[in-house]
Amino acid sequence: MKEPEINVGIVNALEISFTLNAKFLAKGETASGEQKVSFYEGGILWNGNVYQELAFTPLEKNASFSLRNVTIGVNFHWEQQETQTFLGTLRLVTDEGRITAINQIPAEDYLTSVISSEMSAASALEFLKAHAVISRSWLLAQIRKRKSAGRKNGFFPFVKTDAEYIRWYDREDHEIFDVCADDHCQRYQGITRASNPNVAEAVGATRGQVLMYGHDICDARFSKCCGGATEEFGYCWEDKTYPYLAAVRDTGKEEPLPDLTDEKEAERWIRSEPDSLCRTHDKRILSQILNNYDRQTNDFYRWKVRYTQEELASLIRRNTKCDYGNIVGLVPVERGKSGRISKLRIEGTKKTLVIGKELEIRRTLSESHLLSSAFVVDKGPQKEGTPEWFELTGAGWGHGVGLCQIGAAVMGGQGCSYNEILLHYYKGAEIRKLY
Repeated sequence: MKEPEINVGIVNALEISFTLNAKFLAKGETASGEQKVSFYEGGILWNGNVYQELAFTPLEKNASFSLRNVTIGVNFHWEQQETQTFLGTLRLVTDEGRITAINQIPAEDYLTSVISSEMSAASALEFLKAHAVISRSWLLAQIRKRKSAGRKNGFFPFVKTDAEYIRWYDREDHEIFDVCADDHCQRYQGITRASNPNVAEAVGATRGQVLMYGHDICDARFSKCCGGATEEFGYCWEDKTYPYLAAVRDTGKEEPLPDLTDEKEAERWIRSEPDSLCRTHDKRILSQILNNYDRQTNDFYRWKVRYTQEELASLIRRNTKCDYGNIVGLVPVERGKSGRISKLRIEGTKKTLVIGKELEIRRTLSESHLLSSAFVVDKGPQKEGTPEWFELTGAGWGHGVGLCQIGAAVMGGQGCSYNEILLHYYKGAEIRKLY
């Protein structure tokens, strides 16, 4: 297998401004400096001409381009815009009445950026190696999956009836490029944040290496903090089981996990702080994982959020476009192996509905995204038949499937090899070299 070229979706807008920081070739012309394209009559307007597609190909080694108004942290509380700089080819295509900017770049260069974008490049080398392998595995698995399946074969990312609305967010969102540049896929910010030599060493040392289970490349998911237990794939996305994405007790040892699908066990777990790899307050470790905007979030192993009745009812109404009236209860219907709620019944004075899966629950109960769906609910005193407030006590940050970044960083700091880190989180998988 040859090293693949990756198409990364960066920006989607009616007008895109960018700077070519060296000489590029486009439509037979040499171009450099400030540029602007606009959506016009179904095409892309550039330099007075309209094109269906534009590609700016670098004419010099290490030539870069800078895109303005790139949004990072889409729909999260740290959402912001910035100018980002990229190597490789800039492709511009039309998509549903807008222009999409796509960066075409070799896979290993993409991975070097992803690891620098996902976390501090000052992390332990073995942890960086582990992340290089899982990022590469996830990337190639997504490309294979997108080529073999998609909307055209009857795949639907939701189930909707009068009693429930279950939705998940995954591969079906991207059709004109391989991956996006934000948290929905993997954070990719080009060379905006300079790569540390350790990152280049980690990617180079693991070049072409992926996790495999049998003949399949592992869909190697990861999240910030599992909260002490990792989750199974099917509780967050499609109802599929991947043996290598089993629930794992995050201690680095072979320790049994309580049955967190049981409500009483889940409540006991979430209201306590069991010893786990990711239960750390070591600022040196956390600085390796959390970028500046991530550090706005402090308590993530165990956390609390409180809403007044008015705040919660308004939040749910805005996020679901449905009026539930006053909220009477938030009742877990189904929990995954990590205690994350995959189905939640919202009980209101006007409407009751079961929603899921975990990300839909997190989006519904927050202005951006609740840290996780592993939570228990306390209610305040009744006022005219409805609770005055609701308090959520939760565990972890993210979906919890696969590698726990903070737990893995702790393992790296303890001297574990990247093989040990990977095989702790992905049971039964093997590391193989594809190219």
